[in-house]
Amino acid sequence: MALKIQKSFNEEEQLWVLVLEGEVDLHTAGILKKAVNEMLEEKKGSIRIMGDQLEYIDSTGLSVFIGTLKQLQKENLNILVRNLKPSIKKLLNITGLDKILVVEN
Repeated sequence: MALKIQKSFNEEEQLWVLVLEGEVDLHTAGILKKAVNEMLEEKKGSIRIMGDQLEYIDSTGLSVFIGTLKQLQKENLNILVRNLKPSIKKLLNITGLDKILVVEN
């Protein structure tokens, strides 16, 4: 399955909203990384990932999140995740990423 990315900047909250649809894996993680880098070059801000339509993420995708988070934390920014499927929430819990990402309901 492919990955579709929709991105927009929320001026009121001063953060990027990233809607991911499909799968983030070895084949699509580079696309996500490129999109995130372009966003942050355009404007610095925290990133809210909307996971409603995210079906799957593997370790390659998680590494994109970790690399991005390290970059954001240098400027006291963060990654927020919202509306994740139970299987993806479980993966974040197992890996401990739920402790460093802001998991919103």
